[in-house]
Amino acid sequence: MKRTSLTLLVAGLLVIAACGTDAEEGTSDTTVAGTDAPTTSAAEEATTTAAAEETTTSVAAEATTSVAMAEGVHTADTDLGAILVDGEGFTLYLFTNDTEGTSNCNEGCIENWPAVPGDTAVGPDLDASLFSSITRADGSEQLAVNGMPLYRYTPDAAPGDINGQGVGGVWFVVGADGNMIEGPEATNDFDRGDY
Repeated sequence: MKRTSLTLLVAGLLVIAACGTDAEEGTSDTTVAGTDAPTTSAAEEATTTAAAEETTTSVAAEATTSVAMAEGVHTADTDLGAILVDGEGFTLYLFTNDTEGTSNCNEGCIENWPAVPGDTAVGPDLDASLFSSITRADGSEQLAVNGMPLYRYTPDAAPGDINGQGVGGVWFVVGADGNMIEGPEATNDFDRGDY
């Protein structure tokens, strides 16, 4: 009985010691019997700091994405020179089978060459007077430059890719002046489908 009481007393003291904190520093400086290592909240602080850094990084990445998206169509430097890209940095193209104010890329074509929405913003590095919106056959609006509809190319996997340049001899990257950049035919192995 005496031994049980002593064990309970020691256990109670250990619990009380573990709960003690230094109010001024916000850390625990108690020593557990039989050890010289203080029990602190360093692990908690490290976890909190890591979480805060991760949150800060995520917020910064979202802010960068938001800025790019808010910028809308802008220019990027590539091997072809300064070209038009969308808010995510993906290359924009013209279809030479289109006519001014009219898109001829429909059905299977539009799956490979998505239309740039008509309400897409134009960045401050461009002459906004070059851009307008056209009405597609399905009634949706599409952004145009110099009256020609703008598209992305689905096989472009990353910002700056120019895999659509010269596809079928009818798809071309657009320069910063709104004119197509003629050049070599595409040399990729993508299934080009309809164009």
